[in-house]
Amino acid sequence: MKIKDIKWKIILTLVLILYAVLAYIIPLQCPFYSLFKVKCPGCGMTRALISAIRLNFGQAFSYHIMFWSVPLLYLCFMRDGRLFKNKYLNLSFYILVLVGFMVNWIII
Repeated sequence: MKIKDIKWKIILTLVLILYAVLAYIIPLQCPFYSLFKVKCPGCGMTRALISAIRLNFGQAFSYHIMFWSVPLLYLCFMRDGRLFKNKYLNLSFYILVLVGFMVNWIII
């Protein structure tokens, strides 16, 4: 892995941590919803992750059923898009996450 790639990942990680801290302290609204008044596929994810951090998994599922995928997607990001060695398992994981987000978007 190149040093440039590592720096980019560290910067993005710090931005995500900053966003998480701000979202925990200040109730932030979804920017997509604020602009268009339409819920996005990720709406409720911040509240779900905060509930999961507080170990309230029932409430986390009520906000967004795919909250569990965020740490796995971050791990994929850190491992250059691969969670598994088998490319078909990786593809299946991404399809599962995409379908889960779409189902959540349609239901909620």
